[in-house]
Amino acid sequence: MLVWFFEYFVEYHSRFNICSHLTFRAIATLMSALFFSLWMGPRVITKLQNLSCVQVVRGDGPKSHFGKRGTPTMGGTMILTNITISVLMWASLSNPYVWWVLLVLIGYGTVGFIDDYRKVVHKNHKGLIAHWKYFWQSLIAVVVAFSMYAVGKGTSATELVVPFFQDIVPQLGLLYVLLAYIVIVGTSNAVNLTDGLDGLAIMPTVLVAAGFSLVAWATSNIHFARHLHIPYLRHASELVIVCAAIVGSGLGFLWFNAYPAQLFMGDVGSLALGGGLGTIAVLLRQEFLLLIMGGVFVIETLSVILQVISVKLYGKRVFRMAPIHHHYELKGWPEPRVIIRAWIISLMLVMIGLATLKVR
Repeated sequence: MLVWFFEYFVEYHSRFNICSHLTFRAIATLMSALFFSLWMGPRVITKLQNLSCVQVVRGDGPKSHFGKRGTPTMGGTMILTNITISVLMWASLSNPYVWWVLLVLIGYGTVGFIDDYRKVVHKNHKGLIAHWKYFWQSLIAVVVAFSMYAVGKGTSATELVVPFFQDIVPQLGLLYVLLAYIVIVGTSNAVNLTDGLDGLAIMPTVLVAAGFSLVAWATSNIHFARHLHIPYLRHASELVIVCAAIVGSGLGFLWFNAYPAQLFMGDVGSLALGGGLGTIAVLLRQEFLLLIMGGVFVIETLSVILQVISVKLYGKRVFRMAPIHHHYELKGWPEPRVIIRAWIISLMLVMIGLATLKVR
């Protein structure tokens, strides 16, 4: 929105031209989202406490979590509000990539909001019935995937990028829709599973978004795209702004979510952020890169899958409790140790992921 404002005034003074530069807008977006979060945080915490929107702790969870009862939840509403405001302020709103990501963020945030509402109002940790949650997640993902396919059909926007192989870029056709669906829904639920400790999910989300901001910048530059042998996508530039908004809002939320947390994001935040990262990965044609950079989310999800399969087939547990962060808690690791080590692993994986762009 401000882009149009500055483009109008550049006719009167050339210095306004700097405000339309991608780097300036990315920094401005990050700082806007960060300061909005820091300003809103105490107000949101107080409001949620007054509305009794507090954490419902599972009775079969680690005993150390019982002390988290009464902590405000649904803080993801603050994250999504700040992302949306910052993106609308600084992004070029004529770019379809911006609207696809916002649609998933808001759509999945709504599903998560209903889930959280049922948990905090009815005091039922199950929240929204699982099949309804997956139905709405699937519907949103399919609508967005078909929309993206219709616009990018037959171009580099629907090719499959395979790590380490610059010559293998098959045109996916309708398989693009299936892949997009799996990535968006899968990442959404993976981040949701990871969100079990203070700051455990938000920092890897910030790191992955930061990594994708660099990928988006390179993808939207024809010279860097050719040098790295990745698809050139001119619309990808505005994803830098979206990623910057996620980073700024995420860091602002972490201010209140750091151990011991004053605020939890709830499903309204985790489902939306995961869906948003999945959508960005699909738009950038970097689904495999998301698997690497979002390795913490992958490990958490695999731990749940392995646990369920082992219990059903053999009647034995692989882990003391799934997701895997609870396993290490039950082994005696202090919560901050689990969190910080997950952050370190996430940072390493993001760096490795970015390095793979050069190894082709």
